Amino acid sequence: MKKKLLMSAIALSAWFAGISPAADTINGAGATFPDPIYQKWFQEYKTAHPDVRINYQANGSGAGISALTQGTVDFGASDMPMTDEQIGKVKIKPLHFPTVLGAVVLTYNLPGVTGSLKFSGATVAGIYLGQIAKWNDAKIAADNPGVKLPNTDILVVHRSDASGTTFVFTDYLSRVSPEWKSKVGANTSVSWPVAGLGGAKNPGVAGDVKQTEGTIGYVELVYASENKMPVAEIKNAAGKFVAPSPASVTAAAQASKDLADDFRGSITNAQGAGSYPISSYTWLLIPSHIEDATKRKAITGFLEWMLTTGQKDAPPLSYAPLPASVVAKEKKQIEAVK
Repeated sequence: MKKKLLMSAIALSAWFAGISPAADTINGAGATFPDPIYQKWFQEYKTAHPDVRINYQANGSGAGISALTQGTVDFGASDMPMTDEQIGKVKIKPLHFPTVLGAVVLTYNLPGVTGSLKFSGATVAGIYLGQIAKWNDAKIAADNPGVKLPNTDILVVHRSDASGTTFVFTDYLSRVSPEWKSKVGANTSVSWPVAGLGGAKNPGVAGDVKQTEGTIGYVELVYASENKMPVAEIKNAAGKFVAPSPASVTAAAQASKDLADDFRGSITNAQGAGSYPISSYTWLLIPSHIEDATKRKAITGFLEWMLTTGQKDAPPLSYAPLPASVVAKEKKQIEAVK
């Protein structure tokens, strides 16, 4: 009897030993701009590392920074680098880790108009300042010779939440329009000169434009691509109209010298004939000190994977992979997470 009990105990012990430990859960929140690739990455990483589960809530860059500041998440995500003032409010200094590059695009709903419309920076600013109110305005027509434009009102769509996508868009407008810079400026939330429609997150803006004729709105490229929506070519600093694509976003990153050693910076309106002008990095905001050693190992392990294996997923989802020089610097920064 004792022998049978001993054998049963050994068998039970072996069975428990074969069970994987409970997955370590990492919680993050923030930008919707990179959400499609983040969801793919987190699932792929879990498949390769079943002991790590990363939950990510795409609720906007402003919400991500707020959650990180309040300490309710393990990491934040933003399309706008944190300011010195914002960093000073966080108990543990966060480090910026660029993940991919993307394009903010102008998409529109204009029945009867085929092909891609073209917009100069001055025209885009004029539309969102309320100075250009009709689709057949002379300034839009000048950007699009030969295109038959309807005499209908323009209805602008913008984000209703604190958004990194809004920051990228308004940062671009601030660089190409002195009037926009002085009257509105660049931020995750701004006081819009034209009320228009407010959409929640990138999917909300894309949905409003797709469902409402006469609209124009700004979203991350993947949201327009997934919904088969037209996107505009934008005149860049070299005077060329350029379509958004991983290649033209990469060109903007390569031409820009504005990324600081701590990876904060903007690449909108970059020089170069092939540069798409409304391009941006997007960042994970990682605490520089993570007390829980298991979480620290899980997060730094993911960062290593993201910078290598994960980059292959960027072009199929309409993002651009990071430049090799940035990847090399980020790998060194991982060592600073203690």
